Amino acid sequence: MKGGKSKTESKRADAKLAVNKKGAATKARKPAGKGKAAKDPNKPKRPPSAFFVFMEEFRKQFNKENPDNKAVSAVGKAAGAKWKTMSDAEKAPYVAKSEKRKAEYEKSMRAYNKKQAEGPTGGDEEESEKSVSEVNDEDDDEEGSGEEEDDD
Repeated sequence: MKGGKSKTESKRADAKLAVNKKGAATKARKPAGKGKAAKDPNKPKRPPSAFFVFMEEFRKQFNKENPDNKAVSAVGKAAGAKWKTMSDAEKAPYVAKSEKRKAEYEKSMRAYNKKQAEGPTGGDEEESEKSVSEVNDEDDDEEGSGEEEDDD
């Protein structure tokens, strides 16, 4: 071999370069990303797609049929394979449930956005039922933790 590098030498050099590139890229990102903005716990969650509505039911059925299966990936793969073989008519109930949840989500988002626009001082009277129950659950939790603090 006249003046050329062997394949193994060129691979080693490429590996070293790749490591240096990755290291430089991560170092450059760290100062730029000073942290994510905090998520609002009161913000409504996005509704599941039709496939995820299907997955809710399929997961229960699959776990009954395969009780010793612990792999989450196996459930997902089996559900994906079944979903692909289903016709639009078979998917229709899941699509309908998904659309219903989407409408509920949009309604709760409008209420949430309205509440955000009003500010933290007003708007406590106009909350959806779901928000009220979540707030009540949070209040119960806080009362329990407050009692523990008083005992100390």
